Amino acid sequence: MFSKLLRKLQFLKTANNSSEEIKPPFNLKPRNTGISKSLAKNYEKISDIFQDASDIVIREFSFGESQQDALLVHIEGMTEKNIINENILGSLMWEAKKTETDKKIEIESIKNSAMNVNDVTEVQTMEKAVEGILGGDTAFFMEGYDIALLMSTRTWEHRSVQKPQTEAKVRGPREGFTETLRVNTSLVRRKIKDPNLKMERMKIGRRTRTDTYLVYIKDIANDKIVEEVRRRLNRIEIDGILESGYIEEFIEDNPLSIFSTIGNTESPDKFAAKILEGRIGILVDGTPFALTIPLLFIEHLQATEDYYSRPFLSTVSRLLRLLALHISLFGPALYVALTSFHPAIIPTPLLVTISAAREGTPFPSFVEVLVMGIIFEILREAGVRLPRPVGQAISIVGGLVLGDAAIKAGLVGAPVIIVVALTGITSFVVPPQADFLALLRIPMIFLAASFGLFGIVWGYIFILIHLASLRSFGVPFMSPLMPFVWQDIKDTFIRAPWWKMNKRPRILRWQNLQRDSVRVKSNLKPSPAQEENGGEDNDQ
Repeated sequence: MFSKLLRKLQFLKTANNSSEEIKPPFNLKPRNTGISKSLAKNYEKISDIFQDASDIVIREFSFGESQQDALLVHIEGMTEKNIINENILGSLMWEAKKTETDKKIEIESIKNSAMNVNDVTEVQTMEKAVEGILGGDTAFFMEGYDIALLMSTRTWEHRSVQKPQTEAKVRGPREGFTETLRVNTSLVRRKIKDPNLKMERMKIGRRTRTDTYLVYIKDIANDKIVEEVRRRLNRIEIDGILESGYIEEFIEDNPLSIFSTIGNTESPDKFAAKILEGRIGILVDGTPFALTIPLLFIEHLQATEDYYSRPFLSTVSRLLRLLALHISLFGPALYVALTSFHPAIIPTPLLVTISAAREGTPFPSFVEVLVMGIIFEILREAGVRLPRPVGQAISIVGGLVLGDAAIKAGLVGAPVIIVVALTGITSFVVPPQADFLALLRIPMIFLAASFGLFGIVWGYIFILIHLASLRSFGVPFMSPLMPFVWQDIKDTFIRAPWWKMNKRPRILRWQNLQRDSVRVKSNLKPSPAQEENGGEDNDQ
């Protein structure tokens, strides 16, 4: 049994790192069915493909003085009826009658002159036509022609641009990505008005055929990484993609690690900042969360508003996040180790207080911390899943009531409640992408209960070794700390002023390291007008 499991895990790792070319997964059938010149046969094919689909609209009509037969196919609810009625049917059935000719109208003339639609494309296969119909386009078939016209009539209900729900900020843009891909691409285009910003479209998922965009700036991003991301996306074989998390698990370097090596965000300004640094982004239709590649560990301590505030305040905030990360990870384990193995390290007055608080409790500190930590995680999960007003009440009131009741009943000591509460609060200080804290906290408690402070040190070393071994599309996960790159330290635990960050990260090996927009120099000389006035400016 275990050998089979190991073989499967090895196959998964090999599949993620393989360089073999695999055909794109979004072709349901290898063959391409051509469009017939007979309108009746095309009608029969369409009816057979969309059998028992009540939302498919198939409109047969004739137009022109010669009464040429045609077919219009679209999905109700995904298309704009006014465009179909006025710009397509109205142009063909009404405007064509005004032409005083009995000659047959060519389909090329219809495409170039009759359709009042912005985007009209020709397709030669029924698969392409069906794909366009499922995507919200309207397909036009005409008697005597073995091609079809796809007209862009897409429209559907979508959520308006709102604040990001997971990335609250004090200063900075308030807009967030939505579930509509075109809205998300427009938000990125508004931030980066550069013709070198490329958005490559591909469809992933055999059944869902989800639109996915590969986003990067051509003269900044590393071409090798772009090609690797493109290759891994094309290798995905699955029946459906409903969220960007599906893609994240398929393309990451270390699928068995608890540390994610692919970033995610629902904030357009953060996404644009990553793209400007030379990273590659992935936008997926149907989700407000975009992916950024590669990801560095130091990004778990960075927030978007760090770059909008003063550098001194941003540096202090990052150091506080680093402290909060260590407290959240090692706080319960340290309490267990000190009370169980090393009470001599604790100051005597504090040790007396802790001993008095724990007097009469039936369980050791290890069991107290473990149980209360699990209860806290349950309360937090309940607060997330329930409606927001109810969830907040349950998470706050539940924690107070259960903690107070547990102390009065003598099940746990008051210091344990303080440690667990402090651990929970500090976990909220770290950005939500650092979801590995809850998973590592329990193993650290077990190590502390077994070996004391030595177990915590061994666990810390093991975590650092594992982090140093990780790669995100070939880039060391712990850079610029391991390996150490002095030039990139200016944007790690500290945030240097913008006029000092005039180069992009060296460790990422981008094409263009110089930030073209950073031109401020510290040794500015006074202007001639200021020199004449003794160093003062004329402007009032």
